[in-house]
Amino acid sequence: MPHPALSPNNVAVITGGASGIGLAAAMRFARLGMKVCIADLDPNRLAEAETRISSVAPGGAADIMMATVDVSRIDDVSEFETAVRERFGGADILMNNAGIQPGSEIFGSLQDWRRVIGVNLWGVIHGSHIFAPGMIERGRPGLIINTGSKQGITTPPGDPAYNVSKAGVKAFTEALQHELRNAAGSQIRAHLLIPGFVFTGLTAKGRTEKPAGAWTPEQTVDFMVERVEAGDFYILCPDNDVPRRLDERRILWAAGDIVENRPALSRWHPDYAAAFAAFVKEA
Repeated sequence: MPHPALSPNNVAVITGGASGIGLAAAMRFARLGMKVCIADLDPNRLAEAETRISSVAPGGAADIMMATVDVSRIDDVSEFETAVRERFGGADILMNNAGIQPGSEIFGSLQDWRRVIGVNLWGVIHGSHIFAPGMIERGRPGLIINTGSKQGITTPPGDPAYNVSKAGVKAFTEALQHELRNAAGSQIRAHLLIPGFVFTGLTAKGRTEKPAGAWTPEQTVDFMVERVEAGDFYILCPDNDVPRRLDERRILWAAGDIVENRPALSRWHPDYAAAFAAFVKEA
């Protein structure tokens, strides 16, 4: 059954909504007849997104709101929430989706670390802290969907700042859902969106055509809505290269590093390459 928050005239708020998964979600919600509020940093991309979303919204531009917001700044997020409330009365869906991945190294620039964690993790915390109380107060069914990453679960080597930020999103969203389901009068559910390989500006890396292994943002949002309606908290998305079973084996192996007392990140340790390969093949 469709989740009641996904209903005409309800209000969806999406950070990082001018491109990629955020824009695909905005288009999907607008087609459902929802009022859509998107936040992003680039005014030009926001203007382009507004044109696209308005073109599919039954109410046109009157039902669409844009805002230039730096989610790492709580004052920006607070001003955005006030604007949404004044324009449309509040939010029924909050999608904390804004994210960056400029690359990082363990002993690299601390400024880069602060920016990645500021957007990817603090942006989720700020959005939830600022919007959730009002959503609960509305007394209506609602959704908070936080965009995480498989890199926040299996933490592969190569981009530690991003991994740390997304691991934080996972832990925060789990705690948020526990809080929401125990809050008096709350009809809000939290969900952790865990995309697979999705072809977006974040992952394109100079490519102009979608790789065969990647999903489109639209496929990811379709899967997200399907699994929200099914009640999944962990929305673990496959893609054209990696089926769910392979993701499950990778996640179980990562957890096994602790249980089996293996070296950290043993999946990438040469002494464990054969054992990992055999583990993946197991039924």
